[in-house]
Amino acid sequence: MQTEQLAIHGGSKVKSTPFGTGKRFGPEEAAELAEALDQNTLFYHFGGKVKQFLSDFNDMYGVPCSVAASSGTAAIHIALGTAGISVGDEVITSPITDQGTVIGILYQNAIPVFADLDPQTYNMDPRSIEERITERTKAIVVVHLAGNPADMDPIMEIARKHRLKVIEDCAQSYLTRYKGLLVGTIGDYGCFSTNDFKHISTGDGGIVTVNSGEEADYHAAHAFADKNYQRFGNTVQRDLHYVAPNYRMTELQGAVGVAQLKKLGGICETRRRHGDRLTAGIRTLPGIQAHYVEPDNECTYWFYMLRLKLDELSCTRTEFCKSLEAEGIPNMEGYIPDVVYMQPLFQNRTAYPSSHFPFSLTGITYERGLCPNAEQILATAVRLPTNEFYTETDIGDMIEGIRKVAAFYAK
Repeated sequence: MQTEQLAIHGGSKVKSTPFGTGKRFGPEEAAELAEALDQNTLFYHFGGKVKQFLSDFNDMYGVPCSVAASSGTAAIHIALGTAGISVGDEVITSPITDQGTVIGILYQNAIPVFADLDPQTYNMDPRSIEERITERTKAIVVVHLAGNPADMDPIMEIARKHRLKVIEDCAQSYLTRYKGLLVGTIGDYGCFSTNDFKHISTGDGGIVTVNSGEEADYHAAHAFADKNYQRFGNTVQRDLHYVAPNYRMTELQGAVGVAQLKKLGGICETRRRHGDRLTAGIRTLPGIQAHYVEPDNECTYWFYMLRLKLDELSCTRTEFCKSLEAEGIPNMEGYIPDVVYMQPLFQNRTAYPSSHFPFSLTGITYERGLCPNAEQILATAVRLPTNEFYTETDIGDMIEGIRKVAAFYAK
């Protein structure tokens, strides 16, 4: 492969034009907000915007019912609370995720247990999940990382075998498909985020799909998001039997969500096309492992993360990333700085100040090497931003920039 002088060494850089940009919000959102204000109430139970947002979402996803939340973190907590997760239970999840995935587990005084990942998809390995199951295990929180679906068939088989609840963390995975099925509709609950950094935004917010469709299950989820108040029709039941948080979505969030949801299909299709084109353009390059998506699945790329095969390159990851940046291609090393269990919270076992509860219930510790694949993924990963406003020229420049840097450093 012919090499060119890198921009970092004085050569011409690949990307000399700005990346495409655009406005996420416009008159559609403004019109919905005006209607929300005209209601003279911004409370979800009395207004119509949150109800419409959920109804539109249910139709898009083909689910019987869902519950609105104040955030994606809240959505996961609602699902865990509805599933009956309680003190001393163990919940298996991914070590590469946002802290929001584990907060709800700890709020229920349950204990996070981390399964290792598939080195190509960056999602939970079903074999590792089964290895982590004990008599305390009550649920699996499956993270569909960066818009790429986890391997749900064997995960659901394991869950049925051991009578575990499955909660899908779809915060990064709108309209992602696993063998034709939308993620978030396969497990017992699907949890979505509408914070400002996701495919669609209401500033902050979330949704929980209740996939059983059972009235009692839906009522429990709905109440858990609202202090365990039962607000249905014209009645409010305030007889509280256990504690639950206040995770209500406002009518302003719901109004923006109604408009944003109309744009979601186009956003996801563009991101899917851009991500798949990136893979096609870089998968045969020396030293590069492309973001792998199983042939029967569809990824909607909240971000694009490749890995470096450093034994095939004559540079460090830092050198590669700095060289790529000099070519005009934004990137960052890894996704999160380290696996979740290396956070001080887990290393010191301090969910609460001056206490080791609930970790002390089992004496669990979290050691380096617990999930070797996950640790190696983060040590070799390079994250590239993806955006529905990027042009085809932008994607071509990204491919060319990666090609140029990989060719230069190839052994």
